[in-house]
Order: sequence, then structure tokens, then C-alpha cells
Amino acid sequence: METRRTTVRDVRRANRASLLTDLFHGGRQSRQQLGETTALSQASVSNLIGEMIDEGLVEEAGLVGSDGGRPRALLRVAPGYGYVVGADVGETRVLVELYDLAMSRLAVAQYSLGAEGSDPAVAVAKLLQGLAAVITEAGIRCSEVLGFGVGVAGVVDQSGGSPVVHSQTTGWDAVPLGELLRAGTDVPVFVENGAKAVGQAEMWFGAGRGARHAVIVLVGTGVGAAVVLDGRSYRGAFSNAGEWGHTTIVYDGDLCRCGARGCLEAYIGSAKVIARIAAATGQEPEPKLLGRVLAADGALEGAAADIIAETIGYLGAGIGGLINLFSPERIVLGGPQGLALGERFLPDIRAAAARNALKQPYSRTRIDLCQLGPDAVAMGAATLPIARLLADGGLPPASDPSAPPSRAAHRRSTARGRG
Repeated sequence: METRRTTVRDVRRANRASLLTDLFHGGRQSRQQLGETTALSQASVSNLIGEMIDEGLVEEAGLVGSDGGRPRALLRVAPGYGYVVGADVGETRVLVELYDLAMSRLAVAQYSLGAEGSDPAVAVAKLLQGLAAVITEAGIRCSEVLGFGVGVAGVVDQSGGSPVVHSQTTGWDAVPLGELLRAGTDVPVFVENGAKAVGQAEMWFGAGRGARHAVIVLVGTGVGAAVVLDGRSYRGAFSNAGEWGHTTIVYDGDLCRCGARGCLEAYIGSAKVIARIAAATGQEPEPKLLGRVLAADGALEGAAADIIAETIGYLGAGIGGLINLFSPERIVLGGPQGLALGERFLPDIRAAAARNALKQPYSRTRIDLCQLGPDAVAMGAATLPIARLLADGGLPPASDPSAPPSRAAHRRSTARGRG
């Protein structure tokens, strides 16, 4: 097997990535602090930070006192260096949001997919329309957008270089979503499973922060999970790890949307739970029914209470299985229905998980609620281009020498031209 030699350029890229990642996740720090946290020499820190300040990627943001010496400048990733856009492709609507690098949301666009929601061409058109709309609303140029992240339901196969989506529940069969979007925009496109996108955001900014081993579970109309092992998202051999909702919880049980029987989603997915409550109480099975039941004052009673208790039992059993499989430090429960159930019944969910998990791994696992809200897919998708920026240290991707110059390279070139 041929071994690739590590070049000086590779080392420089890795060192920039280390500094940039530490600044982004660790907040404002001095040059001395960065040297301590990254184990780089002060000379290397000074040179590389100087480069990134010249490029506009890093900026000074205040001072901190030092023991008997001059105050030190605090540094941060410059929020206005570039912008990122994230999108959530749901079953009924497309949500698009634009953020700066401090993850401040600057613009939002939302579109209904209507009866044609299962048609990929309709979703692509709405995504591109939303991208243009948020760029206009924020008053920025298209060239300032570092990337467009899109979160979707189903398996996202990245193995061929351009993301392809497979989703039995939405009827998308090998849809080349990356290629379709890139045909309509010059903005770099990133596509990911929605649960994995939310998982990354929760690990960076939310309830997963500080954990190395975690599972973020999302419960809504669909049910999925993002598995993080030793700080890295686990994708599996073919990118479909995390389809937790389609693991069998009842042999030959209820029919799931995917066509199989007994899937966890057939027992805790919101559409299924709403249908059971409606059938038992004689109410209309409309989307807000479950929310009304859970928001009611006082203890739940009658058939609705029994169905909610059964749902909590199945959810706890599913979480118990995750604990037995992965022994995570943390399980983070999110999604519209997951949060609605968790906000009222988290102790019951924990108790159900304890009954279905091995005692020792359960005792070392914390079960918390997502902190980024029930609809965090778009925000999670917006972190995808940021992850690329951090990994590349703000330089053009090493794997693609034909890629267009980064904004950093453009700024250096412009500065030389002015000189």
C-alpha cells in the first residue's frame, strides 16, 4: 500500500485547523491560552493567528489581564468572515435559515410543499428559492456564503462523492440531491441526514456539549438517532447508521411506513400515536391532537393516559437498547414529540429506560432533553459547512486542488494587489 508523505503544507493546515477549532468551540482566548490548549509553540501560534487575522478569519475581541504584565488580547473567530445557510426538508415544508459564524440567525424563509411534497424536484426548487431569499434578506453577497447545508429524512449516501438520498418513508429512491442543488447554485452544498445534523449541533452547542460518547434521538413523525463515538459521528459502512426508528421492537407487530412490521417508529412516531388517541377518544386525528393532550392541566386520564403511558414504555425500551449497544455518557432526547413527552414525563422515560437497560451501563448514562428546540435540523445543517471550514483551517480543501480559492486566499490576493 502506498503511503502518502506528510508535507509542510499538511502540517500547517493541521495546525491552523487545531487553532481555529479551539477558538470556535472554546470561545475567546489569548494567544498564550491557545498555545496551552493546542500544544503548539507560542511562535507557531503567533504566526498562524497573524495569518488568520490578516485574512479576516480571526479578530481581536477585548483584553484580559495577566500576572504583572501587559493585558493580553482575546481572540475569536470573526462572525462576519462568512455566512452559512441551513435547511430542513420536512414532509410538508422546507425551512431555510442563514447564520453568521457566531451562529446568530440573520434570515429565515419557509415554504409549504403541499400535495407534491414527495417530488424531489419540488423540494429542490423550494430549497434554491429559500437560499436566494435568505441571502437577499440578510443583505449579503452570494460569494460570502461559505456553504449550504441541507438536512433530510432517510439515508444519505456520501460514498460516490455527491450525496444521494434514499428514503422509503418519503418515496425518495436514490435521489441525487447534491447534484440537483449544485446545478442551481455556486454555493458549496452539503447534504446530511437530519438526525445527524441535529446531533452535531447538540454536541457543539447543546445538551451533548462536553461528552465524547452520546446518542441524540429525535422523535417526531419520523424517529432517528445520531450516534457519536469518541467525539466522532458514527455513519456505518454505507452511511445509514442511526436508523433507530426502524429497529424492530415487536416481532411481526404494527405496519410501519417503511413497509416492515414492528418498527419502533410504528409505536412512538407522532402520526401513529395521534391515530391511536383519536381512535380511542373519538376525536379527529389532526396534527395538534397530541400536543393538546400533553399540554392539558392535571393528570392524564382514561384511554389517552393509557396510550401515552404505552408510548413512554416503548420509548424507554428503545433508549434502553441504545444504552446496551453503545454505553454512551449521554442520551439526548429531542424532536417535536420527544421534547413534548420529555418536558412532562422525563422521569417516567428514565424509569422505562432503566427497566430495559443493563443496570451498570444505565447507571453511567445521563438522559437529558435537547436544548436547541424541536426544530433544530436547519441549524444543525448550517454547521456542516462550518465543520468543513474548521477541518481545513480556513484553507481550500486539500483533497480538491481544483477547488476555488477560499475567502482567505482571495483576501490575501486582494491585499497584495493593493500593495
